[in-house]
Amino acid sequence: MDDGGNPFLPDSIIYQIFLSLSHEDVLAAGLVCRQWQAVSRDEFLWKELFYRYYQVARDVPRHPAAASWYEEFQRLYDTIPCVEVQTLREHTDQVLHLSFSHTGYLFASCSKDCTVKIWNNDLAISLLHSSNMRPYNWSYTQFSQFNQDDTLLLVSGVFLGPHNSSSGEIAVISLDNFALLSRVRNKPYDVFGCWLNETNLISGNLHRIGDITSCSVLWLNNAFQDVESENVNVVKRLFKIQNLNASTIRTVMVADCSRYDSPDLLLDAGPQLTSVTTSPCRVFDLGSDNEEEESWNPPPLEAQSRGGPKEGLRRFLDDIMEWRARPVLSEQELESKVAEFLAQSRTKAPETSRESSDKKKYLIFTTGCLTYSPHQIGIKQILPHQMTTAGPVLGEERRSDEFFDSLDHVIDIHGHIIGMGLSPDHRYLYVNSRSWPSGSVVSDPMQPPPIAEEIDLHVFDLKTMKEVKRALRAHRAYTPNDECFFIFLDVSRDFVASGAEDRHGYVWDRHYNICLAKLRHEDVVNSVAFSPLEQELLLSASDDNTIKVWRSPRTVRIHQASRPRPRPLFFSWLSSQKS
Repeated sequence: MDDGGNPFLPDSIIYQIFLSLSHEDVLAAGLVCRQWQAVSRDEFLWKELFYRYYQVARDVPRHPAAASWYEEFQRLYDTIPCVEVQTLREHTDQVLHLSFSHTGYLFASCSKDCTVKIWNNDLAISLLHSSNMRPYNWSYTQFSQFNQDDTLLLVSGVFLGPHNSSSGEIAVISLDNFALLSRVRNKPYDVFGCWLNETNLISGNLHRIGDITSCSVLWLNNAFQDVESENVNVVKRLFKIQNLNASTIRTVMVADCSRYDSPDLLLDAGPQLTSVTTSPCRVFDLGSDNEEEESWNPPPLEAQSRGGPKEGLRRFLDDIMEWRARPVLSEQELESKVAEFLAQSRTKAPETSRESSDKKKYLIFTTGCLTYSPHQIGIKQILPHQMTTAGPVLGEERRSDEFFDSLDHVIDIHGHIIGMGLSPDHRYLYVNSRSWPSGSVVSDPMQPPPIAEEIDLHVFDLKTMKEVKRALRAHRAYTPNDECFFIFLDVSRDFVASGAEDRHGYVWDRHYNICLAKLRHEDVVNSVAFSPLEQELLLSASDDNTIKVWRSPRTVRIHQASRPRPRPLFFSWLSSQKS
């Protein structure tokens, strides 16, 4: 200041100087005097610092819930769970999956050591219970999910068997006394299973039809199998869906549209990287409702022509059946053609619902129609009368020409899907995939196109069935098609996290589409999970046999402060980073 109390430098000059500084130096300079402090809190200054530091595209607006650019900078800098505070080493083999209870007080972990462990989520996390599933002939546990009221735990596992075995089982464990309540067949094992409501869960079964054709039957099961009367159902067929070209249904989950509460995400996808269609993959039914696989004796082709199939394909198949022409296709190609032909009249049209769009429940799963690798997302609405095991189990009346259920929507990813997760309000579906080369054509279902090392993270709005975000590409994978495995991701209110094969977990901001943190492990990171109570707590599970606990710098500072001292708000969130 001069002798008259006026500043030597006008605010505009100080502002220009601050523009050339880092955010740490701006905060430090703001402690010099009142004038510098006022300039250091300027909104335009922090807007520039924000876009520069986080490298956000300039056309992306500020988060609608943010009060200022300064507070938004602080949120991304200080609330990301990126500080390792605890390492849990109780598992003796690769840890494959993590899941929180809805209250956030408990979480479960599954592992190649064939145990499911339940943990107390206190300030210092401790082991509450461990269930060994080897006595039930399990090879390992792979997935778990708490029911809505946190009284039951669903655990999915894989049976001991030959190397190419695809059988699995789902167990239901009571959280009151950790008793095993029921066991449900689940095939293939990577259906995983999921809860539909507090007491009913969905499982799968696979029926082989030909060399590369099959059908998947999805079952609704009662979690309590000790029923009082033989007339009370404990299982009910939910859907029967055709599988073409060696594909199968996997990774089932339920989206509850009544939970929608988030605004539209603001980043449009620009050029669409995926396609969404309301026309399902062509489906046909050749299986039965029996639990065991059955051989198929095809009905006469004349009986299958009522559904209006393509005339050229019908005549072609008629000529083959009548020996008027010799097939020029391989056995697998001919099988696929026959399957497509029969699907014309053997698929049940989607049932209509009078429910409003915000009261629907969708069953979501991975599938495909070109190859065995999961490259499509199937979406099927679950109607109110289907949400209970009440009513006939296997005697449902169906017309003889309606064998299979058609899908309501199909999203084609054009690559291998390796992970899926729902936002907390179930409106947005996040999908990890490894893309196929542009313009690639699948000529052999057993030889899908090569997949990229880069993992793309797509976001789909289940309200509009459209992609709403540009694909993120900040993590990598290295395994080839035939060894590609599932990596579980998780979504919180503001963030999305995923594991990766490069020994890191990743955290992105949902609004700005930027990677904010890398979480290091010693091996592949298989699963991540945010606490539903506080998104500043994140867990990660790895092939290094550990679970790591990550908290935000802000939470760590609060927990470590033995004698909190008041500090200026604009500096406290950064000061700990310098120590």
